[in-house]
Amino acid sequence: MPDLLVRGIDADLYERIKRAADRERKSLSQTAYEALSQKFKPSKEEIWAEIDRFRESVGPISSDSSVDVREWRDNDERGR
Repeated sequence: MPDLLVRGIDADLYERIKRAADRERKSLSQTAYEALSQKFKPSKEEIWAEIDRFRESVGPISSDSSVDVREWRDNDERGR
């Protein structure tokens, strides 16, 4: 997994992150990671574009799963 080094962080910002980490009983690194993850989470448009790319790679699905679902539902030996 890649690492990210952020240089020149304002001392006040650093202290706010550190206090938040202490308050949540998490590491400074974990707190910063969660903040970055929240800030840069993919948009709905990006998520749907990825879903569309996946659908194109899979292609059309021609089977009807209702037969399989009924068979599984009606099977008395589901645990097997």
